[in-house]
Amino acid sequence: MKIKVNAYAKINLMLDIICRRTDGYHDLFMIMQSIGLYDTVTVTQIKGREIIISCNVDGIPLDENNIAYKAAKAFFSAQKIRKNKGIHIDIVKRIPHAAGLAGGSADGAGVLVALNKLYGTNLSDDELCKIGVKIGADVPFCIKGGTLLAQGVGDVLNKVKPLRKCFILLAKPDCSVNTGFAYSQFDSIGKNHTPDKMGMLCAMQSRDLKEICAKMENVFEQFIDVPNKVDIRDIMRKNGAIGVCMSGSGPTVFGIFENREQADTAAKELTVYAKDIVVTKPVSKGCKVLSETQQENE
Repeated sequence: MKIKVNAYAKINLMLDIICRRTDGYHDLFMIMQSIGLYDTVTVTQIKGREIIISCNVDGIPLDENNIAYKAAKAFFSAQKIRKNKGIHIDIVKRIPHAAGLAGGSADGAGVLVALNKLYGTNLSDDELCKIGVKIGADVPFCIKGGTLLAQGVGDVLNKVKPLRKCFILLAKPDCSVNTGFAYSQFDSIGKNHTPDKMGMLCAMQSRDLKEICAKMENVFEQFIDVPNKVDIRDIMRKNGAIGVCMSGSGPTVFGIFENREQADTAAKELTVYAKDIVVTKPVSKGCKVLSETQQENE
């Protein structure tokens, strides 16, 4: 038996680091949005007791260092499943690696959702999130998805009103940012400006897209240098983006457009400055279990 799940990427409409905690983690304030770019995670029961991972992209760890592997181990441990737990996890990656789009966390979330279905454990999203937060701060959001306020280490999630219809252009330069390094920069340098969190919450509540875009801010941009970021921003703005921001710890920069044609025009111009370029939309979920018909067509 196998279960196939589409696991969606995210962007941060706002990301503020409140403080470094005594346990070494950080308290965060994030407005997170699921987007239509996704990885497909297929979990199949196999004979034996191994967890085997395959992926269509080179450079992705295929062992216990992969969040998908950690998710499976955490699920089996939490549910005290010891027998017949051999599984094959196949990941078809479309979300760029180390891009600030929660690709790894999405895969981990997809595994938890798939195993919950595969083993008939009927855990709620909240119960899955309690398992997920132990393997990655973004995993709970990637399980629930949509438009959420994430606080604490990412484990305290509250709904906010969804974005109005828009188009999101992603541009990832040919580089990666280590999340641990990004947080260490905050710890050593600090931030020189704090985002307008209340203003953003008010804008989200009124669903005023232009005001949301005006309030978008990511504190990582204060101490993480992304190659070609200025050029990417300029091209997006020139072509009609009403807001531009970096997602997560970077390096992906995204622009929000009201017009698809403008987003497509900007995407064509960005090929000089970015390696991975995608035009997508907001979506209302973090993971989608595919039906048998959808699995055949995926």
